[in-house]
Amino acid sequence: MSAVLHDGVAVLGRHLQRVRHAPAILVMTQTMPIVFLLFFGYVFGSALAMPGTEYRAFLVPGMLVATAANGIMTGMFTAAQDSHRGVMDRFRTLPMSRVAVPLGQAAADLVTTAAGLVPLVLVGLAMGWRMDGGPTAAVGAFGLLLLFRFATTWIGILLGLASRSEEAAGQLGGATFMLPLLSNAYIPTDGMPRWLRTLTEWNPISAVATAARDLFGNAPVPEGAAWPVAHPVAGSIGWSLVLLAVCVPLAVRRYAAAEG
Repeated sequence: MSAVLHDGVAVLGRHLQRVRHAPAILVMTQTMPIVFLLFFGYVFGSALAMPGTEYRAFLVPGMLVATAANGIMTGMFTAAQDSHRGVMDRFRTLPMSRVAVPLGQAAADLVTTAAGLVPLVLVGLAMGWRMDGGPTAAVGAFGLLLLFRFATTWIGILLGLASRSEEAAGQLGGATFMLPLLSNAYIPTDGMPRWLRTLTEWNPISAVATAARDLFGNAPVPEGAAWPVAHPVAGSIGWSLVLLAVCVPLAVRRYAAAEG
């Protein structure tokens, strides 16, 4: 275990240095959620009527969760880039744990995401959003967001290692922006047709968004929702753990299989 942690920290440092030397990537990935937040908040917000709640208070937690879900895209692109440019081949020649390389990437993504949430939160506060659920609940909400980001990053790492090229990973990663649209991240599901509401409420993003809104004190848990949304904290933790249980061993196995 100590060897895994030691090697993982070394890979973590390598990825953080990579971000440091390529600040444009960090700026782009952190400014886009802010742009979307402003667009949805001021364009859609004037067109939607949501009795009992402000749309921007509803939107900000959803945008935070959508940002967490972007771990699929960033994890996929980074893993594919390292894999197809020979970086991982060099790692395999070193006496390193097989778990350390993908773990270091996922940990680095988690660190940069935690830092990147700060400007998004500040913009949300400037738009009138407030954390009315208390400090303990807010800490819990941010904990769920980071846990979900960690899980989605492992999905991306697995897909990136399985990709045939950087271009294919980039195209597939870009398509993941549709996932928050098929959830309650941006709009409530109450007025949707039953089949579409069921589909969106079983999207893991919906459970995490509902949990964040509940913990931040922005919106109550909707009635008559599917189980993950009706029990959002348990649903969020459950989805994240299931994704980790599936994707972590598969990603490590995929990384190790390339040694042969």
